Amino acid sequence: MKRHFLILLFIITFSLFSSYKGIAQCSICAKTTQQMGEKPARGFNTGIIYLMLTPFAAVAFIGYRWWIANKEK
Repeated sequence: MKRHFLILLFIITFSLFSSYKGIAQCSICAKTTQQMGEKPARGFNTGIIYLMLTPFAAVAFIGYRWWIANKEK
């Protein structure tokens, strides 16, 4: 199971960061970042992705712990 989890984590990480053009913005945010320039826009995109991944990581951790607890029964 640990191997499967690591493979899944690697695939998710690689798919998110392999193409930095992964635009995670609404139209208002996109217009704002176009006015900011290249470097602040990249930081803005990274911040949006970070804020998106945090709840998913928490839910994944809770689900994994729940799955382990039910697997032992």
